[in-house]
Amino acid sequence: MSKAEQRAQMINGTGFIAALDQSGGSTPKALALYGVEASDYSSEEEMFGEIQKMRARIILADDFTKDKVIGAILFERTLGEEIEGRKVADYLWSVKGIVPFLKIDKGLEDQANGVQMMKPIPGLAETLAKADGVFGTKERSVIHEANADGIAAVVAQQFDVAREVTDAGMVPIVEPEVNIHSETKAEAEDILKAEILKNLDQLAEGQEVMLKLTIPTKANLYDALADHPRLLRVVALSGGYSTEEACDLLGRNGKMIASFSRALTEGLSKQQSDAEFNAALGANIDKIFKASV
Repeated sequence: MSKAEQRAQMINGTGFIAALDQSGGSTPKALALYGVEASDYSSEEEMFGEIQKMRARIILADDFTKDKVIGAILFERTLGEEIEGRKVADYLWSVKGIVPFLKIDKGLEDQANGVQMMKPIPGLAETLAKADGVFGTKERSVIHEANADGIAAVVAQQFDVAREVTDAGMVPIVEPEVNIHSETKAEAEDILKAEILKNLDQLAEGQEVMLKLTIPTKANLYDALADHPRLLRVVALSGGYSTEEACDLLGRNGKMIASFSRALTEGLSKQQSDAEFNAALGANIDKIFKASV
């Protein structure tokens, strides 16, 4: 694995980052949308087995290549899984040419000050040390209201974790999501932008991050972040928008590329033939790629 090659792909690559990091909390919903009901599995082990089959089917699809997908975010459990006899992260990079990232957060605290902070991440140093072949991480918090104190706390926590990740030689994707249904979404995004700029300015030389942000209400709001010397790339989350809507909104922001989860897997079903599945996934990949470039 060449970190330099992967870094170059993250800075200059044409395409988007696939979010394949459904975790314990989001897996049942993702499986239900895929046509796998709760009655189809009887344990957590079987549930994760079903989501791994879905992920493998996506990764093995003909259109899932570095020509349009430059990176992919994985759930921690996925690192131990294999595709065609290779660990998933190794398969992504060695076979598909797609840069692997790892979701490291352990979920969200209850809402306070209009935000949800990340829960503590026990054993992070050990997790990072064992993440063979992984280029970077992703960690998510959520902002529900334009509360200046809450937003400042979320961003400070995100950058504290980011420093630990950069110290381990990896690139963190900092993800302070703004709820798309927030009544003060635009105001929250203005506060968020200022807090992120402040924290980017405080990074030391050699510390680099990426950002994963909700598509802003004001188009191109985050251009100044994208141009910051400590930032590799700004990517967008789909946040509950449909594929169509997410792609339309993203297309108005010249310096953001997609990192979609639900919008990527929309319309996919376990019951589809491989030809039907590949056609549906290919259509989603095309739409998201066009919106990203």
